[in-house]
Amino acid sequence: MENEKTRPIPLKDDNYTHNINRSNERSLDRRSFMKTMVGAAGLFAASTLPWGALAAKELMSSSSKSYPTQKIANLSDIKPGDAIEFAYPGEHDSALFVYVKEKEYKAYQNACTHLRCPVFWDRDEKELLCPCHHGKFDIATGNPLAGPPRRPLPEIVLQEKDGAVYAVGVKKYEEQL
Repeated sequence: MENEKTRPIPLKDDNYTHNINRSNERSLDRRSFMKTMVGAAGLFAASTLPWGALAAKELMSSSSKSYPTQKIANLSDIKPGDAIEFAYPGEHDSALFVYVKEKEYKAYQNACTHLRCPVFWDRDEKELLCPCHHGKFDIATGNPLAGPPRRPLPEIVLQEKDGAVYAVGVKKYEEQL
């Protein structure tokens, strides 16, 4: 019986690559790999087009965007220093109204600009606090004072009418700077 080591290499495999399985050679060649990569890149690019179109539409229509008018509270029902949570402009958009002092009130969307944690009103420090990473925001401008947030909180436009406060819009980011 012939030993495995002493058996001569079959003639069809005698090209120094006899240990490579050639049955999948055509499916793994460089050209097929490049075709697959180009196809994957094209598919990725095509799949991002709808998101780009939505972003472009949002940027173009932001100047004419209309918001609903929503009553937040009667000023006679709250005291200076109080805060009220409400939803604006949509039912899932949390917002925070703060009656800072007499004749001065502010409202911001209630999501930290760092990781969207809810923001709370600290009456004693007169700051908006994000408890997730100890971020702080100025109540007068919504600008970040401390912590990781770098962008101001989106401000909600308020209107006082007949002793009540209404939310009538959301300031664009560029208007807050």
